[in-house]
Amino acid sequence: MNIYDFTVKAKNGTEVSLKDYEGKVLLIVNTATECGFTPQYEELQKLYDQYADKGFEILDFPCNQFGNQAPGTDEDIKQFCTLNYGVKYSQFSKIEVNGENAIPLYKHLVSQKGFGGFDPNHKLTSVLENLLGEANPNFKNEPDIKWNFTKFLVDRAGNVVERFEPTEDMKHVEAKIKELL
Repeated sequence: MNIYDFTVKAKNGTEVSLKDYEGKVLLIVNTATECGFTPQYEELQKLYDQYADKGFEILDFPCNQFGNQAPGTDEDIKQFCTLNYGVKYSQFSKIEVNGENAIPLYKHLVSQKGFGGFDPNHKLTSVLENLLGEANPNFKNEPDIKWNFTKFLVDRAGNVVERFEPTEDMKHVEAKIKELL
């Protein structure tokens, strides 16, 4: 099974086959508009601007599971991202990434690449580890999504090749994208 076996919902509610993205390098990310990592929208748009013509796509899935930081409708989120960050890459309908209501795509992503830890040098790492550790002392050993702006890199053949936690330096993310392009 690879990424092309899944369908997702567009903002207008229609089903989109990920087969439509076959042959492209994909960065799949769960996002939120009111998060400490929200400025990553700008960095993501820069990556998209720089590499879209080389076969790179970003698939953005808003998610409200982490601190209720993605309130509003799909249209509210799209408007926020467009007005504040000039987002032009593909944004889909709001989803859940963990639990029994997680969409099949995210169940697959997590089964392919589990949690690898937060960047110890990032200023928000201790905040996240404290918050997550209070809720679940075993969080580091479980593969589920830990927070907003977790990213999965998918190669041109539809294989999940890398997972980046939200604390990952975007220069490292870019270097891995360039390797696949």
